[in-house]
Amino acid sequence: MRTKEHKELLTAAKRIVIKVGTSTLTHPNGKLNLFRMESLARDISDLSNRGLEVILVSSGAISAGMGRMGIAEKPKAMPEKQALAAVGQGILLHMYEKLFGEYEQIVAQVLLTKDDIQNRERYLNARNTLFALLNYGVIPIINENDTVVVEEIKFGENDTLSALVAGLVDADLLVLLSDIEGLYTADPRIDDDAQYIDVVEEITPEIESLAGDSVSKLACGGMVTKIKAARIACGMGVPMVVANGSRGGIIREIIEGKERGTLFLPRGGHLNSRKCWIAFGSKTSGLIRLDRGAEQAIVKKGKSLLPSGIIGVEGEFSRGYVVSLYGSKGEIARGIVNYGSADIDKIKGCQSNEIMEKLGYKDDDEVIHRDNLTLCV
Repeated sequence: MRTKEHKELLTAAKRIVIKVGTSTLTHPNGKLNLFRMESLARDISDLSNRGLEVILVSSGAISAGMGRMGIAEKPKAMPEKQALAAVGQGILLHMYEKLFGEYEQIVAQVLLTKDDIQNRERYLNARNTLFALLNYGVIPIINENDTVVVEEIKFGENDTLSALVAGLVDADLLVLLSDIEGLYTADPRIDDDAQYIDVVEEITPEIESLAGDSVSKLACGGMVTKIKAARIACGMGVPMVVANGSRGGIIREIIEGKERGTLFLPRGGHLNSRKCWIAFGSKTSGLIRLDRGAEQAIVKKGKSLLPSGIIGVEGEFSRGYVVSLYGSKGEIARGIVNYGSADIDKIKGCQSNEIMEKLGYKDDDEVIHRDNLTLCV
């Protein structure tokens, strides 16, 4: 049962990221479902008219290309997927422009790759561009840049992309529109005893075990990727709702606080953009292993990482790189280091006043300052 506070998370949202999946946007044969696209454009346009800022993360480029080319099943080879995305992306955006134009809304296409998020400069450029579009009253439509992406830089599915975008733009709410009502104790399409879950307060191993793979030949992901997205979004302080995108007026009902879809509650307050990037957007270049005291100081007390709490260093990296911090049960945080890996190995276990003696120089007392460190637990 949702509380008043739960509903206020939804009704107070001013900047909303909405992700719509392939199964919602297309018919089983891959052709675009124009009725649902028109309904989506109308609902988002109405939110814009109410003064809300909306960013749409849209799947469907590859399947739109499949429909145009008469291909029934998504190919496995990357070049074929890229070719279909090149055909379908134009079809998809043209239809969005036409539908949103009926409601006097301007849209803009933004194509991203994982590398755009991991690279700090490109991350900031994307952030600034999206803010400029919102200031102009434009509705950004974001998709992964499937036509140029390779395995090393692809998100793999737009659920993860939408969660990262929510952090990129400091969103108040993330809504994932899929082909089911929300999270269940089992797949309701194959298990009549599946029980619906209205609110998820914490993403535990038990919650993760409820996820199942996608059964669609066109879609990529499933509830597994939605729980992954929820872990990212909630970790950044952004509430997330998974709901059925085929239901008319579903977006409006969610924003009005009605009990639609599964609500994943945020973990703590909003992280600032820099800390969002460190925790979920950056690429780590190595790892530092901590003793129990340092682990507790970081997790429980919000302290910086001092050399005295370090017991090991793995990987080669320089000052200014992002690394993972590992405690007794795995990764607990990520942060930007003030010293390179070779120097950290020399000062591990030492007091801060011994850094000069060990290295011949001293830039900082901390290996990672708290302002450059974000928890992952």
